[in-house]
Amino acid sequence: MAKRRAVEGGSSSVFSMFDQTQIQEFKEAFTVIDQNRDGIIDKEDLRDTFAAMGRLNVKNEEIDAMMKEASGPINFTVFLTMFGEKLKGADPEDVITGAFKVLDPEGKGTIKKQFLEELLTTQCDRFSQEEIRNMWAAFPPDVGGNVDYKNICYVITHGDAKDQE
Repeated sequence: MAKRRAVEGGSSSVFSMFDQTQIQEFKEAFTVIDQNRDGIIDKEDLRDTFAAMGRLNVKNEEIDAMMKEASGPINFTVFLTMFGEKLKGADPEDVITGAFKVLDPEGKGTIKKQFLEELLTTQCDRFSQEEIRNMWAAFPPDVGGNVDYKNICYVITHGDAKDQE
């Protein structure tokens, strides 16, 4: 019981690290990952999430390592705390690039346009067709259908050079 109170006692500070919009976005992400909707992210939820992203052969060691980052069962408060700890002092560009790198296991620095578009129109805060058109106008894929996500991350965090003229 004392451990539970300690976790809950520390939770108010984690909620103050983020504004309501950010908390809602984390809640949506948590819900996407919590595949069985039991309020706890477990190994099977992670495996199912990877499968939904097209990664079918995730090693048990990789999933175990992810689970060990938490001090116990991963409910929403623990999930938010983990992100708070990761984001503390982190460069936003590094954080955003890191999120894209999860989708780029070969480390090419690009993601297939079709895959990114599917994610953006079917997961969490879904993009409208107009938002997708605007994104491809701002960040056109190369002839092979690849999108340079490092450029996207740079523009998100630093602004476009054209905007500053």
